[in-house]
Amino acid sequence: MFERRIRHIQRYREIASAFSRNGFGFLVEELGLQDILSLPKRLLKKNHEVHAKTTGERVRLFLEQLGPTFVKLGQIASTRPDVIPADMIQEISKLQDRVSPFPTDEVKTIIEQELGFEIDELFSEFHEEPLGAASIGQVHYAVLKTGEQVAVKVQRPGVEKMIHTDLEILEELAALAEHRLRWAEKYQVKAIVEEFSKAILAELDYTIEAKNAAKIARQFENNQKIRIPSVYKEFSTKKVLTTEYFEGTKISEHEELRNKGYHLGRVANQITHAIFHQVLIEGFFHGDPHPGNILVLEEEVIVFIDFGMVGRLTYDMKIQLANLVIAMMRQSSDGVIKAINQMGLVPEDVNMRLLRLDIEELKEKYYDVPLSEVHLGEAVNDLMEIAHEHRIRIPADLSLLGKTFLTLEGMVEKLDPDFSIMKAAEPFGRQLIKERLHPKRMAERMITHVGEYGEIILEFPKQMKEITALLKKEKIPLEISIPKVELFLTKLDRISNRLSFSIVLLSFSIIMVGLIIGSSLRGQTSVLWNIPAVEIGFGVALLMFLWLLYSIFKSGRF
Repeated sequence: MFERRIRHIQRYREIASAFSRNGFGFLVEELGLQDILSLPKRLLKKNHEVHAKTTGERVRLFLEQLGPTFVKLGQIASTRPDVIPADMIQEISKLQDRVSPFPTDEVKTIIEQELGFEIDELFSEFHEEPLGAASIGQVHYAVLKTGEQVAVKVQRPGVEKMIHTDLEILEELAALAEHRLRWAEKYQVKAIVEEFSKAILAELDYTIEAKNAAKIARQFENNQKIRIPSVYKEFSTKKVLTTEYFEGTKISEHEELRNKGYHLGRVANQITHAIFHQVLIEGFFHGDPHPGNILVLEEEVIVFIDFGMVGRLTYDMKIQLANLVIAMMRQSSDGVIKAINQMGLVPEDVNMRLLRLDIEELKEKYYDVPLSEVHLGEAVNDLMEIAHEHRIRIPADLSLLGKTFLTLEGMVEKLDPDFSIMKAAEPFGRQLIKERLHPKRMAERMITHVGEYGEIILEFPKQMKEITALLKKEKIPLEISIPKVELFLTKLDRISNRLSFSIVLLSFSIIMVGLIIGSSLRGQTSVLWNIPAVEIGFGVALLMFLWLLYSIFKSGRF
């Protein structure tokens, strides 16, 4: 770790300075970076002007100041409302991945190095002015020698090295934070950074994006209303991606769409059905369907572009999603908790009583509300807030799905305020439930479980042999885990004290009754060897009783 700090000392200083400038100097101090990096003390002074801003605003400014890696990190973090607070997500969602384009000479050099030919040999036409520039790459319009119009995405020079450096530093800082800060260990900051790092690194490899585009294109082979740009593999590498070019109207240009005679309600319906088909039927979906990534062509044909971020739902994930929907429809708190437990990583110390109360509140909110009136985005937000409150980690793909639904709902509402996403989703939900209950699927699950049980049965003799061997050696390891053990022991203590009290009281009664009955039968006074036994016994027993009673009450565990 120390060697890495020396190697990247300047970048460490930039990150530490950005922390301090945006009101997070306390983190620099708590991590002990000010001494290691020899930072001037003025940087750590509290800036009242900065602290006038909200935490979310300061986080956004921090990310923007540190460039591409941190902007991408923020964009990915905005898809994780189960990890990041809602107010902060609202702010970092404003992060713009737009930067100044890099020179055309560098663009051409990268293309020629990657494809092994001069630009003039590859394209009959190549526009130097980019169609768009982002933190990782920029896109240029070109025409192949065979006449096809294409969009050529080129990775920004040096960005891969910079991102690797930043991610390396972030992982080291996360490990240091978990070592020194209790809250960082509690929220597993290192695991979160590692998860985000994988997502960023995937976007650096354009061959992955090409495969994603080809896979989604196959989903709509027989749908003439949905188009996915074809990928030209011979003109694509890890740093250059060449795809079919479409010149359409952006989905956000509502007036332009109307002027061209497009029906916005039908357009909204097309987009919604396409997304739900990807999610609930195919289990592989566009993870960033914002208005800039969707075009409308003539005859209201929808084009999806940019497949750097995608989500995957396994069959089990789809079943868990169906279970959640069914539980919510049935207003079953136990069902919702069970579904969330299956979907996420619920911490062992979760307060089930408080979790149940939050689920009950959510149930009341949507009680007796018609499905067509339920706002999908709001419902997703509510669930994610509960997950965040109770530190329930939702799998990244399911969390990305939530973000996708939120983006979809916001976009569709602007196209047609009367359009109900939930109503459009209903047939897909029914199909998912039918698929779950289909005899073939049930048989497959039974066969899977039979295989598992068969394995257990086959392993049973071996395990019994091991247990027998341990019994012979009188060495059986025993581990007892009792949740809320302190409460259990306190109650046990109270029970034992009450039992002791009862035994003493019973003994006292038996002794006194015995002495009195004995004296009565003999017709004598209660005096033994000229000693008043009953009176003295009563006095001693009474003192013992009072002392024991005082001790129990003083302990507070009666």
